[in-house]
Amino acid sequence: MIRVVIEDKVYQVEAGTPLGEIYQMAGVENAVGGKVNGKIYDLQTPIREDAHIVPIYKSDPESLEILRHSLAHIMAQALKEIYGKEKVHLGVGPTTEEGFYYDVEIEGVRLSEDDLSKIEEKMREIIQRNYPILRRELDREEAIKLFDKLREKYKLEIIKGISPDDVISVYEQNDFVDLCRGPHLPTTGMAGAFKLTHISGAYWRGDSSKPMLQRIYGMAFWDSKELEERLKFYEEAKKRDHRKLGRDLEFFIIDEDVGPGLVLWLPKGGIYRKILEDYWREEHLKRGYQLVYTPHIGNAKLWQISGHLDYYRPNMFSSMQVDEEEYFVKPMNCPFHIAIYKSKVRSYKELPLKLAELGTVYRYEMSGVLHGLMRVRGFTQDDAHIICTEEQVEDVIHQTLEFAISMLRDFGFEEFKVYISTKPEDAIGSPDQWQLAENSLKKAVESMGIPYQIDEGGGAFYGPKIDVKIKDAIGRLWQCSTIQFDFNLPERFDMEYVGPDNKRHRPYMIHRALLGSIERFTGILLEHYAGALPVWLSPVQVRLIPIGEAHMDYTKKLENRLKEEGLRIEVDDRDERLSAKIRDAEVQKIPYVIVIGDKEVSQGKISVRSKKEGNLGSMSVEEFIKHIKDKIKSKAP
Repeated sequence: MIRVVIEDKVYQVEAGTPLGEIYQMAGVENAVGGKVNGKIYDLQTPIREDAHIVPIYKSDPESLEILRHSLAHIMAQALKEIYGKEKVHLGVGPTTEEGFYYDVEIEGVRLSEDDLSKIEEKMREIIQRNYPILRRELDREEAIKLFDKLREKYKLEIIKGISPDDVISVYEQNDFVDLCRGPHLPTTGMAGAFKLTHISGAYWRGDSSKPMLQRIYGMAFWDSKELEERLKFYEEAKKRDHRKLGRDLEFFIIDEDVGPGLVLWLPKGGIYRKILEDYWREEHLKRGYQLVYTPHIGNAKLWQISGHLDYYRPNMFSSMQVDEEEYFVKPMNCPFHIAIYKSKVRSYKELPLKLAELGTVYRYEMSGVLHGLMRVRGFTQDDAHIICTEEQVEDVIHQTLEFAISMLRDFGFEEFKVYISTKPEDAIGSPDQWQLAENSLKKAVESMGIPYQIDEGGGAFYGPKIDVKIKDAIGRLWQCSTIQFDFNLPERFDMEYVGPDNKRHRPYMIHRALLGSIERFTGILLEHYAGALPVWLSPVQVRLIPIGEAHMDYTKKLENRLKEEGLRIEVDDRDERLSAKIRDAEVQKIPYVIVIGDKEVSQGKISVRSKKEGNLGSMSVEEFIKHIKDKIKSKAP
């Protein structure tokens, strides 16, 4: 017998009793599953040990895990019914934040998004048939025999990797069988609202040497209203896709001949980057950072000392031979900044030393995960390393967090979520170091009045960290700023400073990135603003549109006057209709458009249209200059 607790009541039940039967005994109704000692179980799963059980109802967020897992199986069954049981080979089908996906191989069939409606229709048929979903447990040999008979080669590979001590379970609905731990609904008929959204490729087990499977994504919620809301959100997100905006605005391209995940910045993107990087450098110099530049490659000895060759090698590009020595393109800037620190004996009077660099790094990412600017193989980190004494740690963390929030606000972000990741089991460094570091992180966040969550044990083995997530215009959270302690590299590189006692001491080292990377942050900005960047960041701030040839002299004078004020101007003197020119400026998301005709020339005024504020009417040139400069100075979003 085992002891289970449900809603503070204790029950004695036979070990191996399914959760659903325990609920019947306890009088629990309408539950779709339960949290059993913190893990989500379905009603079919047997309980074999003493447990604290919290029933899961449809109103609970955890219930979506059960719904979405079941819909992944319903989709897999639909594929087998449409394309043939022996031709469809199943990979894995987990849940996602908003739905589910399944990786599949279909012999002789390449799915397109036109096929999704057909698969959905078959899924609805299976739901209407209301098949019971049954759990069965097998020993290893039974499982191998079953999936060998089903010709499920990927499932066989999974089974062979399961520990002999683990329970192997399968779920059945009519004649469909799948290897799965669960959880699932009791019947297919209980499934809620769903929509298949898109298809992509995915290497089996994320290994490019293995077959490329087809990944089918779906979205699922209990009721259709919530699904509709999420689909509208999804459509809005598609409109804001930075990859399309990047092409339309002529910011960047990724050319397969150059290489996947390697970004080519076009002239307008180049101007945007200059604006952003100039701002970044100026703000760092104001706060006592020292700018450095480091090489793109480093000797293998450097990466051996840092530990990258032992722990990070799969994410590094292959080495190259230079003068019979091995070199690697850098995946990180840290060892170079440490070399700069160690270039001379440092005194406590020099600390905190803040070394900052817009350093381009290179990391090998699987081709299947590359995604526009968000996931690339070459990117520029807004990187800095702060080396300080123990006494300076608290002030340094406070100043760094304040800097991060200030900078993110300048880009128009006002909602933040902060997470503090604490000591993991495999941590290095002394308990005193960890306590000082964690307390400094907490005090910094609390002093700014920002709510935060603790990620217990979520820190890196070499130190705790703060992560700052920003909320964009449509409610998505993006990870940007990170402030990370490092107890590892100062030891590995034997970093020291001379203290007031004239003795050698080990400094504290803090890695920090405020924007994350220029590439990814640009992708976030483009999607946040739907391409209509604030005027201070726009590569073209004003487009002048002369109606005809007679207005060109006035337009040229106006162009020169505005350029004298440091504004970024473009003249559209193409032989096109006025409506087409205005429409093109709209597509290009130009903040201000000035149309110049007879009235403007005769009155010496200008007619101004604002992308954000609408038609501003007629004003003098000086009035417009003041207006736009106020917007630039305030960094108005």
